Amino acid sequence: MVFVLLQVFQVVAAPIPGEATGILGGYLYGPYLGTLLSTIGLTIGSYIAFVLARYLGRPFVERFIAPATMARFDYLLHHKGAFLVFLLFLIPGFPKDALCYLLGLGHLSTMEFLVIGGVGRLLGTVLLTLEGTCLRSHLYGTFYLLLALGVVILFAAMAYKDKLERLFRQWYTKKY
Repeated sequence: MVFVLLQVFQVVAAPIPGEATGILGGYLYGPYLGTLLSTIGLTIGSYIAFVLARYLGRPFVERFIAPATMARFDYLLHHKGAFLVFLLFLIPGFPKDALCYLLGLGHLSTMEFLVIGGVGRLLGTVLLTLEGTCLRSHLYGTFYLLLALGVVILFAAMAYKDKLERLFRQWYTKKY
């Protein structure tokens, strides 16, 4: 229960990097229970952030999300960008907690948000949990391999971020 609450808190208040708590889940509980508990906590925290933004509105969200970030993702709030949102949740290191608040201002229903966010976060959650499990089991080679995989995905996403964003905008403009 304490670990689940830690995951909830790190999403809602973001004082602790989610990567650290994800690895901690794998270290403490192993791959299956760690993934399950992390997913429960992350989903509850994401839901709370989404609902807070939905009911308290843009002025509330603007208090802790930079205007540049708000402007950058405004198009998500005005277009049906469910697939793009899903892809953003898949990217390791992407500020998913802030995204939950931003999406609370948009068009997604609560159910759509929960499904997209829950499934989208799963890849990163599994990767982090496996890293923690490797540390607990002293499988340092595998840990570094998983860590390198996450870093490669992160750098690839960062390197092609603008290009991917333009492609997704074009795709959504044509589709919707």
